Amino acid sequence: MEIKVKKLSPLAQIPSYQSSQAAGFDLHAISDVVIKPSQRVLIGTGLALELPEGYELQIRPRSGLAYKHGITVLNSPGTVDSDYRGEIKVLLINHSDEDFCIKTGDRIAQAVIQEVIQATFTLTTQLSDTTRGSGGFGSTGK
Repeated sequence: MEIKVKKLSPLAQIPSYQSSQAAGFDLHAISDVVIKPSQRVLIGTGLALELPEGYELQIRPRSGLAYKHGITVLNSPGTVDSDYRGEIKVLLINHSDEDFCIKTGDRIAQAVIQEVIQATFTLTTQLSDTTRGSGGFGSTGK
């Protein structure tokens, strides 16, 4: 699959996969940012993409940042629709008790291209019965 990439900043880094079987590619910051404890920050990547119709880009946390520093993507996974042509930005939050410094070029998230299925919704007055029924939020005992 070919994805067209437009650099909106000279600091933007063209995406690439870090291994031959990687599902996601890294997104890089184009500015220095300090994220204070419990603060959320929207960080630009300087990139715009042209995704094929029927696909989305999912923005996900980097496991190392989450584990080592408590930094994660707030709306994980973030969705970028195929008809969006603006800058890809990443909404990060700092769950730690310390300031976290991001430098220009740092890897701040990963992105995965995923196929999308759009459903047709039909109004009804009754749904089929199941053993679970309407039980949710821990109703299965786990």
